[in-house]
Amino acid sequence: MLSLLEDLSPHARVATAVTPFVAAMLLRLLLGKNRLTRALISLGTMWFAINVLAAPYSERMRQDIVDLQYIFR
Repeated sequence: MLSLLEDLSPHARVATAVTPFVAAMLLRLLLGKNRLTRALISLGTMWFAINVLAAPYSERMRQDIVDLQYIFR
């Protein structure tokens, strides 16, 4: 599973982080405020936070951070 996420493009990574939250917000607009939509928004927010916080620890992201020093020289 982790290797699958490593092979994604940066745009696909953003999409996998944002899509659950956006879907939960759309459901809230359609269904209104209820327990289900609150739970889905909470889960979507946690999913986004986990993706954002875990991104720097992926091998590809670490290499990009190391390469930054050569880009700005």
